[in-house]
Amino acid sequence: MALLEPALSFGRRLAQAALGLVYPPGCIACQAATGQPHGLCAACWSGIRFIERPFCERLGMPFQIDLGQPLLSPAALADPPVFERARAVAEYDGTASLLVHRLKYNDRLDLARALGSMMTRAGAELLRDADVIVPVPLHRWRLWRRRFNQAMALAQVVARDSGLPCDPSALARVKRTRRQVGLTKAQRRENLQGAFRVPPEAGARLKGKRVLLVDDVLTTGSTANAAARALLRGGAARVDILAFARVVQEL
Repeated sequence: MALLEPALSFGRRLAQAALGLVYPPGCIACQAATGQPHGLCAACWSGIRFIERPFCERLGMPFQIDLGQPLLSPAALADPPVFERARAVAEYDGTASLLVHRLKYNDRLDLARALGSMMTRAGAELLRDADVIVPVPLHRWRLWRRRFNQAMALAQVVARDSGLPCDPSALARVKRTRRQVGLTKAQRRENLQGAFRVPPEAGARLKGKRVLLVDDVLTTGSTANAAARALLRGGAARVDILAFARVVQEL
């Protein structure tokens, strides 16, 4: 049996290589031929506006100019978030918004592998400080309609790549909220009041832990703040946020 396994593995690699010759891997955004599977072609890659320093150390929002030192934005100072730090791979436009939309609404779960791996790289400093990964949960009725939680799919990839545990049952969405699109900041906060809760059985697992909360998109931060507040009340020591994309306001 021990001798048979390497032969089978070689056979699978040979079959995959032959299949790649007949059906070359395609870009996850536009399906154009690429050099490797689960990747982007050059054109789609250039359509992503990656978020890199300089950015606000709390909100992860990019600055327009580099002042040569870590800084907090006026928004972070005037209205500090409940979470400690937020990071995202890219701005929510162009190719990035297309990929998120396909993952969320077109049942393209295969995209989670590529997007999650990019999140692992973008969130490296957060992952070094984290004890556990928790995805932003969906309400059970929305989960039933959508059939899967995109944040969970991304969190599983980040957990696999980083070696950290993923605890999807550490946070529950107990209130059926209306869609946040079109709501003011105050309305978003009211809409999410009491939306999340740490189940009693999860409190012991969270006590004193540094949590990395994972979502697909970070917009105003209302959902992230509400979820982080529930996690902190449930016993977590601190909460950081990692998303694939975020809506960017000029700083």
